[in-house]
Amino acid sequence: MKKYSIEDVRSSFSFSVPVQIRFSDIDGYMHVNNGVYFNYYEHARAAYLNQVCEWDIMKTGTVVANISIDYMVPVHLMDSLEVYVKCTHLGNTSFVLEQVLLGITERGAAKIFSQAIVTMVSVDMQTMKPVPVPAHYALKLLAE
Repeated sequence: MKKYSIEDVRSSFSFSVPVQIRFSDIDGYMHVNNGVYFNYYEHARAAYLNQVCEWDIMKTGTVVANISIDYMVPVHLMDSLEVYVKCTHLGNTSFVLEQVLLGITERGAAKIFSQAIVTMVSVDMQTMKPVPVPAHYALKLLAE
């Protein structure tokens, strides 16, 4: 997984979505539980596919085939977060999204909290079998 700098993220990702940290996201160590990051990334992927690709998930769905998250800095309740998303590879039935959780700590410092790489597979919603990524979505994925 490519390690991004804050400048790389801000210059090479054109899509981001803010994430609200909920009190219930905080664990006994007083930071966001590692499992909650999956929810943040899922929310951003869904927004990306909806807003950038105008993906109709009722016809062609997407499922996660693989996800890898690198954790760099713990997230605390008063931090301010955004998840950045971009497509870095397009296959026949799959595509790869890179995601970065970037934000401002409660002390005012910009930080990359974590990074993820996600392999998505497009599926027919009736059969749940892989299908080629529809061309009109592929063009929008690659345009980013």
